[in-house]
Amino acid sequence: MDMNDNKRRRSMLLYILIAIVAYLMISQTIYPNLRATQVQKVDYSQFVEMVEKDEVTQATSIYGNPEVTFTTGEGDSQKFYETVLYYGTEESTAQLLEEHDVQMVSEIQDTSGDLWLMLLISYGLPILVFLGIGWWLNRRMKKAMGDDGPSMNFGGGFGGGGLGKSNAKEIKGEETGVTFKDVAGQDEAKESLQEIVSFLKNPDKYTEIGARCPRGALLVGPPGTGKTLLAKAVAGEAGVTFFQIAGSAFVEMFVGRGAAKVRDLFKQANEKAPCIIFIDEIDAVGKRRDTSLSSNDEREQTLNQLLSEMDGFDNHKGIVVLAATNRPETLDQALLRPGRFDRRIPVELPDLAGREAILKIHADDVKMEPGIDLGVIARSTPGASGADLANIINEAALRAVRFGRRRVTQEDLLESVDVVIAGEKKKSTVLSPHEKEVVSYHETGHAIVAAMQKGSAPVSKITIVPRTSGALGFTMQVEEDEHFLTTRQEAKDKIAVLCGGRAAEELIFGEMTTGASNDIEKATQLARAMVTQYGMSDKFGMVQLGQPASRYLGGGSQLTCSEGTAQEIDAEVQALVEEGHQNALRTLRENRFKLHEIAHYLQKKETITGEEFMNILTRDDGFAPKMPTPAE
Repeated sequence: MDMNDNKRRRSMLLYILIAIVAYLMISQTIYPNLRATQVQKVDYSQFVEMVEKDEVTQATSIYGNPEVTFTTGEGDSQKFYETVLYYGTEESTAQLLEEHDVQMVSEIQDTSGDLWLMLLISYGLPILVFLGIGWWLNRRMKKAMGDDGPSMNFGGGFGGGGLGKSNAKEIKGEETGVTFKDVAGQDEAKESLQEIVSFLKNPDKYTEIGARCPRGALLVGPPGTGKTLLAKAVAGEAGVTFFQIAGSAFVEMFVGRGAAKVRDLFKQANEKAPCIIFIDEIDAVGKRRDTSLSSNDEREQTLNQLLSEMDGFDNHKGIVVLAATNRPETLDQALLRPGRFDRRIPVELPDLAGREAILKIHADDVKMEPGIDLGVIARSTPGASGADLANIINEAALRAVRFGRRRVTQEDLLESVDVVIAGEKKKSTVLSPHEKEVVSYHETGHAIVAAMQKGSAPVSKITIVPRTSGALGFTMQVEEDEHFLTTRQEAKDKIAVLCGGRAAEELIFGEMTTGASNDIEKATQLARAMVTQYGMSDKFGMVQLGQPASRYLGGGSQLTCSEGTAQEIDAEVQALVEEGHQNALRTLRENRFKLHEIAHYLQKKETITGEEFMNILTRDDGFAPKMPTPAE
């Protein structure tokens, strides 16, 4: 007997057990309740009282049995009751019934009817239950056998559709509603996928020269960059059927179910070829296999079946597998090899031009005032994904409706950037005058140190309005152009800017607050990256001392060095941060009067623009700072 027969037998036993439980519940619930609704039992004193009130119309006694059945009312209002006579009260009861003109009936007990009823409930009901469940189970098995062949696994619940069905969402190409024109900021990814679209449209020109279509393409990148959107766009451009399923949908508790779903998915794709199979978050099923005791046999069997199907299907029919993941480093090497996923297409965060193009696409769906400058929004959102930018446009539209406007303004867009970055304004938080003064000096310290750095991004906004993210204020810097390289000096300048808030607190109030916690975290991360990843340390030189982990999910890095070296790294990181701290203190001492002036102005207005800040900073009132020039 093979494994599938054993699984069928276990499933049959499971269904029989369910049938028995169902029968017991029915026999214990329905029959007593049914009997109780027909005859109501009362005590003898209540019976006598009802007779004296002339409510009883007929009384029936069975010879040799103390029980008396009596009725009240007539027709639809007739009710049945039952009572037990006290010993020796037979004659007095008969006399009472005769005095009140109650019809008296005496019968000889006949148990044949009860016997048949008992036999029907005891044997007939369970037979009917078993026959019904058997008929339903037979249909389920026949359907499953027809869908997945003799090797189908029947264990594992009552899910919809046939057991082992892939449950992939099938969409016709023209119904996806997405083409490449709806995708912006990913020109290189679109170019790589354009060849797949061309093959699906005209496979003959490729087969004529002997070329074959890539079996699969792996889309890798951070969340929200448009991987799923690109897959749908390929189907929309090619006009072919699109099967969409999540990697987690393959992983089941019962062994064999995931592999059956993989087989069914590729069977459907073979019938609808040419087509596209899109597996989202493939790392859920495609993780690297190992020998650890905690490994999931079901997941590994599913992965083996996926490897077999991708390596074995006839690619001349035009079946392309697209998959997306945020964690490519965790995937099994056998899954990544050419012949399965022939192409690895990075879908990175958009650059400045890409962000502006994405904003324009989403802005077309929203009514806006004329003259809106989306370039300012694009420059204000470095590192934002396509999903973040779509959210910014939506937040601006919601704000316009909240303020009773019919069109989105530039102010709505600028405020929506702040909302996405730092959260909504927290009106319930009211700072004390002293705390408000501390926050003003803190943010002004950031801004002045930033303005004094050569090549630093200009300050565009300073605010001390508390936000729902927990920030009591923030200083926003906006790059004029996109930068892809950072020099060692620029990294040190960024650390000094991050230390500017704490330096202002120390310089003016002679104390420290918890407001610099986020600044310290960012400064430490940057300094550690300089030492362990970028090779910018005087002591260690060009040596990688940390291994990046979960690059697209912000996992940071893990040290790959000895314990003694790790202690030296900590000392080097501390020295870099302290150097930035001292630079910030020196800059603020040199511009102490401007620090007081701008902080008092910010405390009064709560939010100032970068233009207002620079006007005060560069105003010649005897204390104007010496601004850095490119020649210095």
